[in-house]
Amino acid sequence: MSLTEIAIVGAAETTRMGKVPELSQIGLHADAALNALADCGLSIRDVDGIATAGHDVAEIAEYLGITPTWADGTSVGGCSFITHVRHAAAALKAGLCTTVLITHGESGRSDNRGHRPLFPAQMQQEFENVYGARFPPVKFPLPVMRKMKDHGLTEEQLAMVAVVQREWAGFHPRATARDPMTVDDVLNSRMIAYPFRKLMCCLVSDGGGALVLTTSERAQDFPTKPVYLRGMGGECTQGPMVSQMEDFTSSKAFRISGKLAFENAGISHADVDHLMIYDAFAHLPIYGLEDLGFVAPGEAGSFIAEGHTRPGGSLPLNTNGGGLSYMHSGMYGMYALQEGVRQMRGVSPAQIENAKISMVHGVGGMFSAASTVVLTNEKD
Repeated sequence: MSLTEIAIVGAAETTRMGKVPELSQIGLHADAALNALADCGLSIRDVDGIATAGHDVAEIAEYLGITPTWADGTSVGGCSFITHVRHAAAALKAGLCTTVLITHGESGRSDNRGHRPLFPAQMQQEFENVYGARFPPVKFPLPVMRKMKDHGLTEEQLAMVAVVQREWAGFHPRATARDPMTVDDVLNSRMIAYPFRKLMCCLVSDGGGALVLTTSERAQDFPTKPVYLRGMGGECTQGPMVSQMEDFTSSKAFRISGKLAFENAGISHADVDHLMIYDAFAHLPIYGLEDLGFVAPGEAGSFIAEGHTRPGGSLPLNTNGGGLSYMHSGMYGMYALQEGVRQMRGVSPAQIENAKISMVHGVGGMFSAASTVVLTNEKD
């Protein structure tokens, strides 16, 4: 059986990102969707499958004028859109639809959204929020502080994650934050919740993105260069409460989703030319590198600090600048996918020469879920 039966033929973000007060959340979905369809020469009437998260999928379908034969509203946090790629591939292979549109839109900065149905989970409200742990910058330090104690992760290494990703953002005209910065700049920025300083935390943005998927047999009919899904990827959920992680120094959901993605893509770590790891906060690329198996436990902080993930390094990571410097509307997974697609098309402003395989990995909530997909520009 072919490993590349499904292809992404359309990909685009909203026309503007950062601060877009004139558009509602649903308007951001529509802007991204129309841009992605225009990218591959399709129209709304060609779409018979739709997926989204953080918003009622039926409402998005109605707003766009789509009557789908397949729909997916899986919402497990910011990695949901990576999960949707996997689910859409299964639906296309099963013949449940022919053309899938995955949309994301979020008014994270202007707050023109009205509702946010996913968080907080009931368990979070009952057992964590009552103690003041209501927001991600307060919840995520819990595992990070354990990792600092057990693995020797330092504040300087956390700061270096942000510094390196700002270097990548400098290549992208659409990135929100592009000015170079130093470790001292990060460590001298305002304390949010120890050990996180402001520059270790993600941006808060308005924006969106969308993808169009179909079968590889149809992919040659479109004007865009197809980006193939190699294998089916992996996904896993661990539960909504960060306080109940099995191990504060490692994410079980990361490990399982990553292992599945490597296995069904039939690749090794050495085959990965480009890597995107969801980075709502500076620690997440560190957990991702270790839990995906690129480095041993406790080694990711020094791996990044030594320059392996920066421009010219051996493992280009978060080449758009990530949620720390590119943009972060609240559910960042779509933007990681967009950069993976750009790299495989060969059109990223931070293009990696001769890149053939891109891995995109995302987190949902506070380590509550994870999704991983492998993209390629080569059809087997």
